[in-house]
Amino acid sequence: MFSCTRSIWPPRLVTVPGLHGSEGAHWQTWLERQFPRSLRVEQADWDAPNLGQWAQAVRDLLARERGPFVLAAHSFGCLATAHALQQGVPAADIAGVLFVAPASPKKFEYAGAFDARRLGVPSILIGSETDPWMPLAGARELATHLGSAFVNLGDAGHINTAAGYGPWPRAKYLVDTLAHCAAPLRFQDEGEELATQVFS
Repeated sequence: MFSCTRSIWPPRLVTVPGLHGSEGAHWQTWLERQFPRSLRVEQADWDAPNLGQWAQAVRDLLARERGPFVLAAHSFGCLATAHALQQGVPAADIAGVLFVAPASPKKFEYAGAFDARRLGVPSILIGSETDPWMPLAGARELATHLGSAFVNLGDAGHINTAAGYGPWPRAKYLVDTLAHCAAPLRFQDEGEELATQVFS
C-alpha cells in the first residue's frame, strides 16, 4: 500500500505506450492533453518489444527532463516502466505510477526477462476481467509483487481504443490522485482491491 505524506508542485505526466504505440484516439493521447507539459516516451521501433531497450528509453527521458513525474503506462509499456524503475531511476523523481492493462510477462518472455519486484513508489494497477493480454488473476498478482494498489475494471478488454477507452476521466482522476495526493484514499491490506466506491 502507499500513503501520501506531502504535496509537491504538480509533477509532469509521462505516458508510456505499449506495443505499436498509442494512436490519436487512445486514452493515453487524450490524457496528455489534460496536463500541461506532458511527455511521451518514444521507442525506436514500436513493433519490436525489447524490455531492456524500452526501459532504457523511459530512463533516458526521465534523465533529460526535470521532474518530478507521474507515469501512466499501458500494456507492454507497464513492463518497460516497472523494469526502468527497478534499474535505478531515483524514487524522489517519481510521484506515482499508473499501470493500465499490463501485458503478461509470460507472453513477452522473448522480449527479455522481467522480474516483478516492489517499486518503492506509489502506484495503482488497473486490470480487466476480459483482457486477452493478461488474466485478471495475473494482474492482481503483479500488483502484489510491485506493491501497487489494485483496481478491477471489470469487462474492459485491453483498456484501449478497441475496447472503447478514448477520453477516460477516471484515468485523469487517478493521475491527479497520484500527483497531488488530493483524495483520502484508504487502501486495504497490500495487494487487495481498492474500495469500489472510491472509483465509482
